[in-house]
Amino acid sequence: MRVERSVTTISWIPSEAIKGLPKLPFELGVGHYDEPPPDRLATGDLERLRDEDRFREANLLRAWVEVDDGRVVDCGYSGDALVGSTTFRLGPKAVVVPGVAFETLRSEPERSDAAVRFVQTVGGRAGFPAPRRVSGKPLFRIQSATAWTTLALTIKADGSSEHELVGASPFPRHWVYDDAGELVQKSGTIDFKTWYRESHGERTPWGDEDSPAVVAAAESELERALSRQLMSSGAKLERKRLERGDKLVEQGEAGTEVYLVLDGVLTVEIDGEAVAELGPGTIAGERAAVEGGARTATLRAASPCRVAAVSPEAFAPGHLEELAAGRRREG
Repeated sequence: MRVERSVTTISWIPSEAIKGLPKLPFELGVGHYDEPPPDRLATGDLERLRDEDRFREANLLRAWVEVDDGRVVDCGYSGDALVGSTTFRLGPKAVVVPGVAFETLRSEPERSDAAVRFVQTVGGRAGFPAPRRVSGKPLFRIQSATAWTTLALTIKADGSSEHELVGASPFPRHWVYDDAGELVQKSGTIDFKTWYRESHGERTPWGDEDSPAVVAAAESELERALSRQLMSSGAKLERKRLERGDKLVEQGEAGTEVYLVLDGVLTVEIDGEAVAELGPGTIAGERAAVEGGARTATLRAASPCRVAAVSPEAFAPGHLEELAAGRRREG
């Protein structure tokens, strides 16, 4: 019996992700941030999204095993790598610059009678030049920095599978889709400054380094829809920055502000015990807004975080109640 499974990442540039002078072309409309990828992937979506300039790269790790009498007897890779292009708009004209794909790295499958583990790295760099000072020799580079993801996929003899985002470049955002094409995880943090200066040469998987990824579970579909509405509404949202260990709110204190996690991971603590983590796109603090104005948990930064403070009045009737009810069911 042949069993084939897959895991996919899409790497894309969200709004407000680029800092300093490099963001100028984006602010002027010459370059562009990417629209968020879809919640689900269907056959042919990766090629369509690439052709529409919707992502920087995609890592499709697909693999198979042959099972006979409950034992794995053969295996192999059958995935793909897709590197996108970058469109620049100069007045009425559009210039499309193809990205530069690097060699796909595949480790020898780790095989036993019961399961096989596959590991694949996909990446490349934008085709346009990005002159910048960098850390380490040669101190200055013309080529853009390298972006990548390293995925692991374990296929078991019983037909089940497990996946892992083993490593990833600090920038851009990486979304992880399971075998059914459902968005299930995200890279929890992006660090443009580190990526811009350090992700080159030997400091990539094509040299001798990978970067461990901070991974967070994907938010709910309702949260994703609400966060997109908030970010596209044009409203001026107060931004807050937290360093690792900082408290955003404390259990028991008064407050009704709701928070949208823009980047980073928050730990939810109840009575001093960590009970959950909230990653990018998650909406937090809604229970206090609908249950009397007292915080029901402490929210603490598990990594450097950026959040946007949102008034409860910014949400349509019923949405915060629906979010709060979902949290109670999960808890």
